[in-house]
Amino acid sequence: MDDLTLITGTRKLSGWQGMRVTRGIERMPSDFDIEFTERFPGEAEAVVVKPGDACQVRIGDDLVVTGYVDRFMPSIDGQRHTLRVTGRSKCQDLVDCSAEWDSNQISSASVLSISQKLAAPYGITVSALDDVGPPIPQINLLWGETPYSVIERITRANALLAYDAPDGNLILARVGTGKHGSGFAQGKNVERATAMFGMDLRFSEYVVRMLNMNPVGETGTAGDVLVTVNDKEVPRHRRRTIIAETGVVAAGLAQRRGLWEAARRAGRSYCVQLTADSWRDGEGMLWTPNRLVRIQLPSLKIPDVQWIVAEVTYRRDRTGTAADLVLMPPDAFAVAPVVLMPTLNDMVR
Repeated sequence: MDDLTLITGTRKLSGWQGMRVTRGIERMPSDFDIEFTERFPGEAEAVVVKPGDACQVRIGDDLVVTGYVDRFMPSIDGQRHTLRVTGRSKCQDLVDCSAEWDSNQISSASVLSISQKLAAPYGITVSALDDVGPPIPQINLLWGETPYSVIERITRANALLAYDAPDGNLILARVGTGKHGSGFAQGKNVERATAMFGMDLRFSEYVVRMLNMNPVGETGTAGDVLVTVNDKEVPRHRRRTIIAETGVVAAGLAQRRGLWEAARRAGRSYCVQLTADSWRDGEGMLWTPNRLVRIQLPSLKIPDVQWIVAEVTYRRDRTGTAADLVLMPPDAFAVAPVVLMPTLNDMVR
């Protein structure tokens, strides 16, 4: 059975009775919450962990989180001594701290170069698994704004995902194409599952507008409208206005922005939350964010699909060992999916 090991400096601590480790492609940062309980004094008191310690969390031989201990919480009662340790990946500093950038104005820089410069003061590297798109003409940083709030803004504008790797550094990527060796099948490795099919996130039309500083450019009834994208699967009139983040008056860019918004919202109207009986797939790989996995849940009207692992939690508690996963269609994350406006039939066939 896999064991969780917390490594701080030269110390390797294992034997944790309760544990939760969560990673996701839209969860920043990855985090862990582990607990050790000893009925008799002695062994628990030998566990020495300090807040701020650099650490690694491993499941078996696999690295899952590299970061820092946030809190160390010992407690006692009449029968036992309990130690609880929580922490997050290195990318926590991008979420908690303030951005450092001379002049607070960025011009003609790529998403990757901006992210790298924002992350560098905190000892975090940034790598891109896919093309990051054209340079951004200009954005302005607000005083006190965090590096991640800036990175999230510019990556969403370019239809990119930003999430941390097991080594604690930041990854910029589009929706993954790698597949797990096995999937989830009703009556086999799924303990429980809930599906969601919704309409509340979707709109019948997405109007992409620009911020125009030239009054002449705003003459007429629709001078600032770049493009309108329709979702014909929405049964009534629902309009959503979007400001093009880059302010670039280019029909291609505006069209992609509208298509992405429509596809993303349509994809997110379909979701499965399930609990599997193992942390690993049939080939021994830990369930991993941004990988495709096959789902066969006919009782939930999902007979056979390939969806993306959006988030995974490795958990061990009084109920046993399990993995809790959030799964969504690739359209929830893709730039310009083939099926722009998926219907229920599109999603489940």
